[in-house]
Amino acid sequence: MSGKAWLLLLFIVVAMGAIIWASDRITLEGERTVYTVNCVGGGWQGLVCNGHLEAGARYRFRASKSRGEVHHWIAGSAERSGKMTDCAVRNRGSWSCKTADSATPAIAQAMVADRLVPSPGAPATTFHAVAKWKWWALHWGLPGFLRVDY
Repeated sequence: MSGKAWLLLLFIVVAMGAIIWASDRITLEGERTVYTVNCVGGGWQGLVCNGHLEAGARYRFRASKSRGEVHHWIAGSAERSGKMTDCAVRNRGSWSCKTADSATPAIAQAMVADRLVPSPGAPATTFHAVAKWKWWALHWGLPGFLRVDY
């Protein structure tokens, strides 16, 4: 292979790696992270913020099919982690739990198709989430985003 072919191959591999990282489809720990945002200087109209979006907390979930439990915590927070038990776990992105740790409640007790489902009785505006790449763009201060994914 020529030098140009190796460079092209390297570029393709790096680009594919960046796409996979940005999609959050593969993690080293088998966790699922939900990237939340806040609407600052305005309010929510469905999935649109009429102020400006600001990166919020990153909620991490680690589901264990064999133990029937889901551990949860806020990335980078000193707050202790919590655990939900009596869970039906299909995979890291599809699970539901009946019992939550009351000392450290989770923002949701179920995830379906990699999206958190608000707990029964919780307000619809409990959280708003975006893709990993959009959260990082907001975290780095890039403007222009108003719509959330869910």
